[in-house]
Amino acid sequence: MNSPIAYLNNEFMELKDAKINIVTHAFNYGTGVFEGIRGNWNDQSEQLYIFKLEEHVERIFNSAKIMRLDPQITKDQMCQILIELVKKNNYREDIYIRPIIYKSSEIVGLRMHDLDDDFLAYIVPFGNYLDPNAGIHCGVSSIRRIDDSMVPVRAKVTGIYVNNSMAKTEAVLNGYDEAIMLNMDGHISEGTGENIVIIKNNTIISPTAADNILEGLTLEAVLEIVKNHLQINIERRSIDRSELYIADEVFMTGTAAHVTPVVSIDKINIGNGKPGLLSKKIQEIYFSIIRGENDQYSKWLKKIY
Repeated sequence: MNSPIAYLNNEFMELKDAKINIVTHAFNYGTGVFEGIRGNWNDQSEQLYIFKLEEHVERIFNSAKIMRLDPQITKDQMCQILIELVKKNNYREDIYIRPIIYKSSEIVGLRMHDLDDDFLAYIVPFGNYLDPNAGIHCGVSSIRRIDDSMVPVRAKVTGIYVNNSMAKTEAVLNGYDEAIMLNMDGHISEGTGENIVIIKNNTIISPTAADNILEGLTLEAVLEIVKNHLQINIERRSIDRSELYIADEVFMTGTAAHVTPVVSIDKINIGNGKPGLLSKKIQEIYFSIIRGENDQYSKWLKKIY
């Protein structure tokens, strides 16, 4: 395979040549925003589908606005750059596309103003982040989800993710696959890179933006799938920790995680300790969509080859 291609300083180049100075502001202070975008490969059609490209670009632009970052390009230009980057890399497998808008000034000092901004992007092959078949075991983290009054949580700020990373490591070292983070009020917020959904008495329940979640594009898609295909109710509200343990089903959603059933939390089985039937049904529909096998949702996909 040829060397992977990245985008930096307004040009495509080999990934090995895509370097920034160690004094770069974003490297020292986490002053950047990013997205994770899935490209999903279909072996049968030999086609790669990017999921919700325009929506991801819209979100990174919103993140940039909140953080006083200038992308230096338009949304349409970013979409075209990312599509071209995917084509140049020519992957025939699932991929993860990572665009970043960041403070590029090579300067020491705490601020967001009077600094240069830039945009870069790269791609990595990316299979299953969590086990979508057997389900995962989660633990409620001792590390609370950062509050929007501290750092804007609806923006995907690079520096924020030390919060998530610490919770993830705590969970793994304690024998879990993933962490569930509480907000500062003690309500359920999210996983370290996923939104969380519970099912109880034929009702889908998921936290709201007020619970300091990242407003997930995969969650948004899942809720639309539920509305269109399943005869169950949807509630957006705060969730208490104890509600997790007595839920009929729990699953997580995210760009990396897709739709992943949760089979235990804090070593307490969810339901019968196996992936729930509704969770698996939602997952089945979702996977058919992202691999281009459901024409009803073709608007969510960008075909590459």
